[in-house]
Amino acid sequence: MRRIVAAGLALVLMVGWFVVRLVDIQVVRAAELNEASKDVRSETDVIYGERGAILDANGTVLAESVMRYNITLSPKQAMATESFEREAADGGTVDVARDEALAELGEVIGRTGAELRTQIDGELADDPKADFAYIAKRVDTDVYERVKALGIPFVYSEEVPSRRYPNGAVAGNLIGFVTEEGEPGAGLEYSEDACLASEDGEMTWLHSLKDWVAIPGSEVVNTTAHDGGDLQLTIDSDLQYFVQRVAAARVAETGADWATVTVMEAKTGRLLAVADVPTVDPNSPSSVDADDRGSRAFTAPFEPGSTFKALTSASVIDAGEGSPTSGVTADFRYLPPNGANINDSHYHGPENYTMTGMLIDSSNTAMSMFGERVSDERRYQDMVDFGLGSPSEVGFAGESGGDLHGGPDEWDNQTKYATMFGQGLTTTAIQIASVYQTLANGGVRMPVTLVEGCRQPDGTLTEAASDEGRRVVSEKAADETSEMLEQVYLHGWLADQWNIPGYRVAAKTGTAQVPDGNGGYQAGYLVSVSGFAPADDPEFVVSVSIMNPVKMNSSAASAPVFQQVMSQVLKKYRTVPSGAQAPELPATW
Repeated sequence: MRRIVAAGLALVLMVGWFVVRLVDIQVVRAAELNEASKDVRSETDVIYGERGAILDANGTVLAESVMRYNITLSPKQAMATESFEREAADGGTVDVARDEALAELGEVIGRTGAELRTQIDGELADDPKADFAYIAKRVDTDVYERVKALGIPFVYSEEVPSRRYPNGAVAGNLIGFVTEEGEPGAGLEYSEDACLASEDGEMTWLHSLKDWVAIPGSEVVNTTAHDGGDLQLTIDSDLQYFVQRVAAARVAETGADWATVTVMEAKTGRLLAVADVPTVDPNSPSSVDADDRGSRAFTAPFEPGSTFKALTSASVIDAGEGSPTSGVTADFRYLPPNGANINDSHYHGPENYTMTGMLIDSSNTAMSMFGERVSDERRYQDMVDFGLGSPSEVGFAGESGGDLHGGPDEWDNQTKYATMFGQGLTTTAIQIASVYQTLANGGVRMPVTLVEGCRQPDGTLTEAASDEGRRVVSEKAADETSEMLEQVYLHGWLADQWNIPGYRVAAKTGTAQVPDGNGGYQAGYLVSVSGFAPADDPEFVVSVSIMNPVKMNSSAASAPVFQQVMSQVLKKYRTVPSGAQAPELPATW
């Protein structure tokens, strides 16, 4: 009887102990133990959102997101693995020695087995427990699959969202690039990051402790990923390629430092091409100097020189102080009453120039005589209204607004006159293109547009570009300036070099000094041509700037580029030829 009672009591105590433990585990400490078990068995993964694409005007992909892979290994596991079994082609298995596997791996990732072994030994020398080391970064899917097929137990991989630029250097200076760390590094990738950027999410999942196999149905999305928007550009990539090729050939031919070529729609302000030479391939930005990775068309201000005379002429006409046939008598040198000293680029005696003749011969002295008829304040306001002195609507990364030398209150006696013919102030190539767009568009300036908008993942277009123009000068002033620029095209010294049969063209050349950033000037000159066609119904503006063409340091270096690019644009967009000849205007009186 005692034995039965003792056994029963022991059984009750044992059951009671189990009950207490069960209550402690399942009730009292349930949350704590459950959380601890997750730490042991759970894994957290990033759900990558996809950075938006950059597209040209026709939907051609200029930048896109791709998944690349970092290949890693465990030095500790590698040295603990003398050999391993791998499935053979006949369905059996084959024994693979460690050094043989390293040689195979090295062949796939572009290294030798000996290099990998040296790296492993070095990692372990620094830390005998080293369990992680990179052996290749950002390899493409093909390399990743080949590494995976080797089945090496101590080799792993990690996903790395990356960018790919399928058209290489086409518009590379505009697009910019993303750094190896995934950060926007330049160009539109940087300035339009608010549109393109994605948001990563997070997911947790459970796995078995024995073989690390995921437990089906255990995945939990903690944070949802969000893709970035697609950036829709106005650039035509085919035209961009052509313009870059023409500009690069001319830079090489003339020994120039660099060049920019801009193509803009006259009626809309949309940029169809912005070419920079040297050009950068965003897939390998470090292959060119840092100074060549951006777009000088936006970021490199220069004194525009004589292309600026078109703006001053329009100001004079708009103020009612002159016309294409108004005349002055101008000598090689002009000494106005305020003490300034103005010279032309070549010696000549007194010439009875009309305003048209002034533009044809590009006389600084005659321009000064016409320009002084308008107050400094009005001329300055016209410059501002033409878009000078501040960055364009594009807001490109690092874009310069140029420098109007502080305005009339800060202009000295010489600067007062120099600003009439494009000296004593700086502009960008984009700004000069915008000036000529305004003149081509009857005096109405349109916002400079490079980005059409941001296409959201749901298909809606946000941040759409403005299409609201603003009148700067009268239609009469713009049209009469255009007719004078036609005479420059027809009768100027480059008439034979920029001829485009079948079309009326309005254009002006310029030769300008470039500030060195230290209060002086660089040694070379920047030579340029800006103009539009057809002049009787303008559709396109082309602006060419070439820096320091040492083999031909004059606007003759730019004229063939203008001719080739404008000809291609007119042909590409099937522009109707001009129906009448340009009116003849007298150059002298």
